[in-house]
Order: sequence, then structure tokens, then C-alpha cells
Amino acid sequence: MSDCPINENDIAKHVRKAVNDYFKDLDGEEPSVAIYDMVLCCVEKPLIETVLLHAGGNQTRTAELLGINRNTLRKKIQQYKIK
Repeated sequence: MSDCPINENDIAKHVRKAVNDYFKDLDGEEPSVAIYDMVLCCVEKPLIETVLLHAGGNQTRTAELLGINRNTLRKKIQQYKIK
């Protein structure tokens, strides 16, 4: 987490716990999906929805807050069918 601008926080702790719980649930079995992609899919949609709500639906502001290009945001809004 060396490129993360902040120290360990609640979000990181929740992700760590969820991934550890996922491995416990597997009970020694191999994951059926790529874990990185699985976590991103689980986190990215609610992240975008929450920031979009915080920004009052303003996509330009949402993209700024997320640190991504507005076109990337629009693509992700379509990808996740966010209204």
C-alpha cells in the first residue's frame, strides 16, 4: 500500500476482513475467479454510486473526486448500469 496517500483506514480493514473471510469460506479450495477482479467489481460500483450521490449527480465533480477521467466515469456508469 505504498502508493496509498493515507494510512490504514476502515475501508482497508473491511476489505482485508472480507478477503480473509472469502478464503476461509473456500476451505482450502481454489478460487473460481480472479480475486483482484472480484474485489474491484464488488467495490467499484458502490464507490461510484456513493461519490455520485455526494456530488449531487454531477459527473464532472464525481470524476474529479475519484481522480479519473470523466469519460472513464461515464463508461463505468454504463458498465454498472448506474442511474
